[in-house]
Amino acid sequence: MPESLSEIKQKMEARVGSKIMLTAQTGRKRQTEHCGVLTETYPAVFIVDLDADENSCDRVSYSYTDILTETVEVEFL
Repeated sequence: MPESLSEIKQKMEARVGSKIMLTAQTGRKRQTEHCGVLTETYPAVFIVDLDADENSCDRVSYSYTDILTETVEVEFL
């Protein structure tokens, strides 16, 4: 993954509208996986609209820092 926040933000902005798979670390040896569409990017966060049948919530947001620190892993489908 890119080494700076600006590189991460540029790559995410270029993929707005793409299908995405997120794996987030939620605690001690626990992970959650989300699948959806990258819909919006803001200066500090990005928003993913989740697939309706998989999850109870409609959307999630993460910061670019989460990607840099590897708290969230991003895979474009």
